[in-house]
Amino acid sequence: MRLFAGDDWAQDHHDIEVMDEAGNVLAKKRLPEGVAGIGQLHGLIGAHLGEDADEAEVIVGIETDHGPWVTALIAAGYTVFPVNPLQASRYRERHGVSGAKSDGGDAHMLADMVRTDSHQLRPAAGDSPEAEGIKVLARTHKTLIWERTRAVQRLRHQLREYFPAALEAFEDLAAGDALELLARAPEPDRAARLTRAQVSAALKRARRRNIPDKATAILAALRGRQLGQPAALTAAYAATVRALIAVIAALNEQVKILQGQVEENFGQHPDAEIYRSQPGMGAILGARVLGEFGDDPRRYADGKARRNYAGTSPITRASGKRKVVAARFVHNDRLVDALNAQAFAALNASPGARAFYDDHRARGIEHNDALRRLANRLVGILHGCLRTRTLYDEATAWSHRQNLPQSSVAA
Repeated sequence: MRLFAGDDWAQDHHDIEVMDEAGNVLAKKRLPEGVAGIGQLHGLIGAHLGEDADEAEVIVGIETDHGPWVTALIAAGYTVFPVNPLQASRYRERHGVSGAKSDGGDAHMLADMVRTDSHQLRPAAGDSPEAEGIKVLARTHKTLIWERTRAVQRLRHQLREYFPAALEAFEDLAAGDALELLARAPEPDRAARLTRAQVSAALKRARRRNIPDKATAILAALRGRQLGQPAALTAAYAATVRALIAVIAALNEQVKILQGQVEENFGQHPDAEIYRSQPGMGAILGARVLGEFGDDPRRYADGKARRNYAGTSPITRASGKRKVVAARFVHNDRLVDALNAQAFAALNASPGARAFYDDHRARGIEHNDALRRLANRLVGILHGCLRTRTLYDEATAWSHRQNLPQSSVAA
């Protein structure tokens, strides 16, 4: 016996509809979030399973793939299909073009979707708690880096408005010496009165090299002639700069703390050694890639499936005599960012990767496209290493390209 449940979730409740294999609606109910709601869901489904509960299969469609509710569904033995909202929208249009939408209607649509089209959907991955933990840490670490970049850009914009000499003096506004000196003297007049000893001490605390020359260059920039703003406006800008400096300093500290936690957790995972053996991939990139791919060995049927999920493989649109091959624009942004970073680093770490990239560049392929193709190839290599439980080997990874004519090399 099989039952199909559609779960349209909101922050504080879930609209549930249960169907049988013939599409007959067996139950509809709005359940609260949390333990009480999941208990009522088990009771609702159990009431329709009867004596065949041990041999029955319950299939649930829901528009999310994470959270305590999804974890509880999987723990109960249900087969959960996380449905992409775009897929759900397109399926809704199959049954009506009016544009009408309701929570109960979405629950009905999700139940019917997993009843008829579950073979086209990907079930929720059975990743280990360790992999899920690495994903949470790696995502938060990267998010804080992005937040720091935004804060630095805001700081750069403020300085350009009233203190352009600071931009000439400090190349990296997120560096410790720049933050310390700007916090000490955010106004142009005060910055011009900084002493060589103060600047040199800040550079020393930031562990800079060639301190005398750097101090001379900073003082020359801060004391040079520049356009300014009225005193009242300068004071206002200086106050905003102090606030942004405090935010950036806090982000610097938390990024460093989280980096250590990411490295520690990643190092304890059974797949860590395989990931670290890949060219251009250290602990942080390895943690980001492992977290996004997950560690369920049954999730990807083959290397192509993993490359498709990564978003590095191209898509083909063919109709009649027209055929177009294009990059995937719908993908996991965090995973693509990590894989592109690995591909770029691999250019210096792997002769085979460098030769692959140079071959494509020589054929007139642009840098970003060549890098994407290299990332696609590296994903396939990673899949093979994980499947066979072997470390990366340069000769094995690129032996298939030896003595091949350039025209036969495919992306």
